[in-house]
Amino acid sequence: MVEHQDETRAAYDGVVELYASLFADRLETQPFSRNMIGIFAELVRGTGNLRTADVGCGPGHLTAMLHDLGLDAFGLDLSPAMVDHARRAHPALRFDEARMEALPVEDGTLGGVLAHYSMIHTPPGELPGLLAEQARVLAQGGLLLVSFFGTDGPDPVRFDHKVTPAYSWPADRFADLLAGAGLVTFARLLHDPASERGFLDSHLLARRH
Repeated sequence: MVEHQDETRAAYDGVVELYASLFADRLETQPFSRNMIGIFAELVRGTGNLRTADVGCGPGHLTAMLHDLGLDAFGLDLSPAMVDHARRAHPALRFDEARMEALPVEDGTLGGVLAHYSMIHTPPGELPGLLAEQARVLAQGGLLLVSFFGTDGPDPVRFDHKVTPAYSWPADRFADLLAGAGLVTFARLLHDPASERGFLDSHLLARRH
C-alpha cells in the first residue's frame, strides 16, 4: 500500500496547478455529479450531524461546495501540494494531509464522507480496508457518497489514468464491498459521460448501519 500511495502522492504533487485549472469548475458542466452532491448534502443535513470529510479533496473545490451547501466540511488529501493549494484557495476552510487508510478522525463522529473519484487509484485488494476506514469515522446513520469510473464487466479493470494508474469497477461489486464495510447502498446513479475510455460515471450513496 505504501508504494502505490507514494507514487500517487508524487504524481499529484506534480500536477497541482494544471489539475486545479481543469477541475475547479468542472461540475458546472456535470449536472449528474453536481446534483448527487446536492442530494448527499441535503441528506447529511437531515441527520443533524453536519461534520463532513471530503476525502481526497484535491484543490478543495468540492469541500467549498459542501460548505456552501450548509455542511461543516473539511478536506483531507494524500498530496501535500494539493493541501497547500486548497488552503490558499479556500483560507476559511480546514485542509489536512492524510492517508485514506488512516484518517485523522475519531470513531463515529461524522455525518458524512464524500469520496469523489478519490479511491480510483487504489488496487482492488486494498479497497475493502479504505471503505472500512470510512465506515469507522461515520456516525450511525451517517452517509457516504462515493464516485468512481464504472464498467459493465464482472471485474475491476486497470487502466492508464492521465496522472497515475487507476481502476474502474462494476457498480454491483463496489456495492458488495460497501456492504462488507457495514454500509448499505440505497441509491445509485450510473451514466455515460461520453468519454473516450467508454467508462460509466458511477455514484453510490450509502448509509452506515
